[in-house]
Amino acid sequence: MHFRIATNNDVPEMVRMLADDVLGSKRESYQDPLPNEYYEAFKEIEEQKGNCILVAVEEDELLGFLQLTIIPSLSQMGMKRAHIEGVRVDKKFRGKCIGEKLFEYAFKCAKEAKCGMVQLTTDKTRKDAHRFYERLGFEASHDGMKRML
Repeated sequence: MHFRIATNNDVPEMVRMLADDVLGSKRESYQDPLPNEYYEAFKEIEEQKGNCILVAVEEDELLGFLQLTIIPSLSQMGMKRAHIEGVRVDKKFRGKCIGEKLFEYAFKCAKEAKCGMVQLTTDKTRKDAHRFYERLGFEASHDGMKRML
């Protein structure tokens, strides 16, 4: 298994994984052809400094991915933080430490970007994901809020 930054060619497989669960099936649109909005969003991610999608790959098969965004901040004496979201591991590859290794790679990238903290968001209903993140050392220290526009 190796890690790399996602390319435009990875978009359909990433969208398939995003749509392949209870929450994603309600908010994603995985179809052929894939809606152009996904490619437009990916292009914006690629063009934004400090923003990328990291993928875990084995023999040209996408195993999982996450979005890593480096956020400069004035708080905590200008400490940069890394934000992770959109984490997915293909169902057929779960239980093989892929997610853990993908996070280790993301932590390495965050350290190289001189981040002092990694934070993430996760839906409150994803109890298995919460246990996984806690095993990796994350603490539920804040409550997040959202407002749809």
